[in-house]
Amino acid sequence: MAEWIDPVSGAVETTGRSHHDVAATYDRAMSLATRLTRLLMVVLAAGSAGAAYAIRAAMAGPIEQYSGAALSAVIVYAIVIFIWPQISPVPAGSAVIAYCWFIEFAQLTPVPAALSQRSWLARQLLGAQFDLIDVAWYPVGVIPLVAAHWFLRAPARSQANPTPAES
Repeated sequence: MAEWIDPVSGAVETTGRSHHDVAATYDRAMSLATRLTRLLMVVLAAGSAGAAYAIRAAMAGPIEQYSGAALSAVIVYAIVIFIWPQISPVPAGSAVIAYCWFIEFAQLTPVPAALSQRSWLARQLLGAQFDLIDVAWYPVGVIPLVAAHWFLRAPARSQANPTPAES
């Protein structure tokens, strides 16, 4: 029998299952949630990369350039959530924006340009030259994801911390 104290009422709750069974059920549920989250992040990253390349192929000018900055931030957000599915939205978004800005400002040095000349992958990851407007477009890609992440986590937060029933 598993017993615990209900944090709202203070009553001792019991189940017909052992602590081990309750823990195993919880582990399976978390494992499924983690796997689904990671699958969704792979789809998000691949879709964002596909959208960025499609826009680049179909358009020229500022839409192509700035959507690329926003979509690259989306890909980084997906990577962060893939690696750490339980991270809260605001720290995840803050880390992604800081990382994107770090990479952008690193382009003021000759290192990213030199690496980008040698490797297609380095060019995709590091870019080649600094653009101040990109600095503004990274949050454009991240803020909607933070909002959606926050909204999607709200039901889980409310189920984990139920409000006491009014008497």
